[in-house]
Amino acid sequence: MPTRPVSRDDVDRRFMAAAIRLSRKHLGLTGTNPSVGTLIVRDDGQGPYVVGSGVTAIGGRPHAETEALAEAGALACGATAYVTLEPCAHHGRTPPCAEALVSAGVARVVGAATDPDGRVSGRGYAILRRAGIAVTEGVCRDAAADQMRGYLTRSMKKRPEVTLKLAISADGMLGRSGEGQLSITGEIARHQVHLMRAESDAILIGIGTALADDPELTCRLPGMAHRSPVRIVLDGAARLPVNSRLVASARDVPLLLAAAPDADPARLDALASAGATTLGTELYDGRIALPELLEDLSARGIATLMVEGGAEVARAFLDEGLVDRIGLFQGPSEIGPGGVLAPVHDGAIDTTFTMIREARFGDDLYREYVRSN
Repeated sequence: MPTRPVSRDDVDRRFMAAAIRLSRKHLGLTGTNPSVGTLIVRDDGQGPYVVGSGVTAIGGRPHAETEALAEAGALACGATAYVTLEPCAHHGRTPPCAEALVSAGVARVVGAATDPDGRVSGRGYAILRRAGIAVTEGVCRDAAADQMRGYLTRSMKKRPEVTLKLAISADGMLGRSGEGQLSITGEIARHQVHLMRAESDAILIGIGTALADDPELTCRLPGMAHRSPVRIVLDGAARLPVNSRLVASARDVPLLLAAAPDADPARLDALASAGATTLGTELYDGRIALPELLEDLSARGIATLMVEGGAEVARAFLDEGLVDRIGLFQGPSEIGPGGVLAPVHDGAIDTTFTMIREARFGDDLYREYVRSN
């Protein structure tokens, strides 16, 4: 049976999907810049092949296009560049990536997401077109935008993208009242949570969870401890114990305490001496003002925030309309009487959220939802 000829659209989607997978490599490690993937692809008559690949370097520089062009060298001339985000167009100490692609002599650029940054939006593509380079926009746009949603949210809303991560029982419970941390999911699902931590800029819990569970909130996958996110505790009265696991590791992994203006100065000094950093916050109705806190975190370069707190913190973020994504892990067992009902469970998810993926990790079910507006 004859095979269908492979169209250029098919080729574009295949290489862009590979560039998006590549961009995941440095999620959470590129500072205020997004983790972008770039592939330089040639076709000399025997079919397309990759001659250069790059991902935004740790810390945010060099950009992915620069890395890929350096690897491709002279082979970039006449090739096609696949970039997951519109090439930058503004000058710093080095020329913009759009001009680097022009100088390398690439014949065509295929882009996915458009950069909302006013210094870039539409201008990167315009530089390429003025140089006679063919440009195809919007290939795998949604997948690329989903991958770099933190950068896009921070650019447009001046706050991090917030992912609410919850582990619930088969009957929709977070745990059992008064019993502290309770294992609901299995080891495979817990490993997935650690991967989510590794790809996040920061992770947040409330002081209730910190006192009840004494967590460390680091990434404990083999070889990935260096990818542990910034830890944040909503701790209005500065109650976090100096001998807690969070404070004990504060000199190795940053720990930020969101404390109220009237928090005990002596307590704050003791925590600071142990390595914790205090975030000054505003109060609203006696609680830490979350929108203002997120603005401050954004100003610190945090683009992705995973909320791993208990029911109270989860409800606070949901009630404020600050949750952009929900990662819901569901174990196979029920908790029954005395359980703490999760604010999000089957049949209780706001209609503004749409499920975008479903997976199984061992015996546990995972569903991921994104806000559709």
